[in-house]
Parts: sequence; structure tokens; C-alpha cells
Amino acid sequence: MKLDSDDAMIRVLQRTIHAAVRVLAVLMVFVIVMGVIDVGWILYQKLISPPIFILTISDMLAAFGAFMAVLIAIEIFINITIYLKENVIHVKIVMATALMAIARKVIVLDMEKLDALEVAAIGFVVLSMSVGYWLICKLPKSSHDE
Repeated sequence: MKLDSDDAMIRVLQRTIHAAVRVLAVLMVFVIVMGVIDVGWILYQKLISPPIFILTISDMLAAFGAFMAVLIAIEIFINITIYLKENVIHVKIVMATALMAIARKVIVLDMEKLDALEVAAIGFVVLSMSVGYWLICKLPKSSHDE
């Protein structure tokens, strides 16, 4: 009898987690829409500022950072929807999202404000994540999909 009550409790807890993940999916769509609006606003602001209709390198970097943030949010949404469908976290997709986040950070970095140790640390993180992603891609499909 105890086992049945434990199973019922686990089912309730799993449904609760599923509901929470659904709420996260809805919130992520809101974040994505707001991010797209922000990208449009940033571009509009940069284009109407003197010199009009010209984007400087710093303007482009700001736009790239905003674009990448939206793309990362989309990747997170994909992670959420796959979890909802399959009830499994796919390591390869999570690694790809992390690589995109690292790429965004590297793109928007102001290298003049960093010391050599910080640049080396960022390089180490990029290399480590890249090697990890490569290894995940080389593993047989069944060993990293669950």
C-alpha cells in the first residue's frame, strides 16, 4: 500500500514540474518577443542618431549582442519544448546553447578593458566548451540523448 501512495505522490510531483515547465515556456516566448522588440528599438535608435542611417562598429556590436541574446532565448525555448515533449534534457542542445552564449559574450567583449588573464580564461572556456561539444557529437546517439 505504501508503494502506491509513493507512486501517486511522484505522479503529482511530476505533473507539478510539467506545469512549471509550461509556465517557463510561456514566459520564454514573452522574453523572445520583448527581445525582438528591443533589437528593433536598438536599430531604430542607432539609425536615427547622427550620423543618420549609419551604423558605427560599436552600434553593430550592440545590435549583434541583442540579436544573439534573442537567439539564445530561442534555443532555451527549444530546450524547454523538447523537455515537455520527451521528458528528457538533451545534452547536445544544452551544449550548443551554452556555446552560443559564450560566442555572444566574446562578440560583445571590449578587449581593451580586459587583462591577459581574463582573455586567457575566456579562451579556456571557449576551448573547453568546444571540445565538450565535439565529444558529445562524436558519441553514439543513444549515450547522450538522455
